[in-house]
Amino acid sequence: MQNKFLPGKNLIGRGKHAAKELLHESLATSWLLIKIMIPVVVITRILEDVGLIKYLSFLLDPIMSLMGLPGELGLVWATGILTGLYGAIAVFASLSTTLDLTTAQVTVLGAVLLIAHALPVELTISKKAGAPFWPIALLRVFGAVIYGMILYLLTSYFSLWQEPAAHIFGQVEKSREYLPWAISQLENIGMIFCVISVILIFMKLLRFFGVIRFLEKLLNPVLPVFGMSTQAAPITVVGMILGLGYGGALIIRETAKGALSRKDIVNAMAFMALCHGLLEDTLLMVAIGGTFTGVFWGRIAFTLLVTYLLVKMTDLMEKRRLARQLANKTAL
Repeated sequence: MQNKFLPGKNLIGRGKHAAKELLHESLATSWLLIKIMIPVVVITRILEDVGLIKYLSFLLDPIMSLMGLPGELGLVWATGILTGLYGAIAVFASLSTTLDLTTAQVTVLGAVLLIAHALPVELTISKKAGAPFWPIALLRVFGAVIYGMILYLLTSYFSLWQEPAAHIFGQVEKSREYLPWAISQLENIGMIFCVISVILIFMKLLRFFGVIRFLEKLLNPVLPVFGMSTQAAPITVVGMILGLGYGGALIIRETAKGALSRKDIVNAMAFMALCHGLLEDTLLMVAIGGTFTGVFWGRIAFTLLVTYLLVKMTDLMEKRRLARQLANKTAL
């Protein structure tokens, strides 16, 4: 009864609870950063010291040049594919200040990373949800390259975002001494942690003010056009906004209940393969210098187009298969 007459105390209590939750999430994120980023940074330094960075850059240059990126950034993408966005950002922090990158190039890199990252983990989630492993893997890798090429051609043709990229990372010490280099890297990891903490706060505010729920309601009626039923659309929106882990887990649960068809599962996972983590992951790429238009709106448009074409193509193939079966039965 006392709480009704002491709204100030309720507000303070809620504020303390929110602060504790944020601190817990920040510490968990910090530990995740330490486990992933420090080994990646050390390996990158070793590769630099033994001269393998230039060799790897040479090997990766043909692929990266298709997207207008220097070969060195191939190591960033390769790290992202294997470990996730945090590992990629760690390598990017080590290399970016030694490269003369434009905002367009960082945007292309960010978009490529957002489409194809953490493949060992996320493809396992997709497979458990019922989507075929290799088609989804190829969709993500080739989808990333194709979108990267489109962005590169558009930004070059229209001279978009050609100014030097803004760096949030400090210049990494290039001395042969390891102590100054280690201090520089720790400063950059601290900067990344601060950025992620701000993003966590921002995400909580979006949830509190109902922005995420609004986006879900906005997108739910649209997705059935792209081959998803009314049962699969809400789940896909969750994965699209919050990440493949959320969406994949929900699809696994619904699949166990028998609530989704095979077609729903494949179309939903294909959609989320190209476009997931729209808020938190996008903000990470914007924080390292990418443009919101390229890594958010462009990625959504590309995903909708590719998914629509895939749905139409698979529907056409299914119709032809049924027609052949009917023809064979008639012949018999």
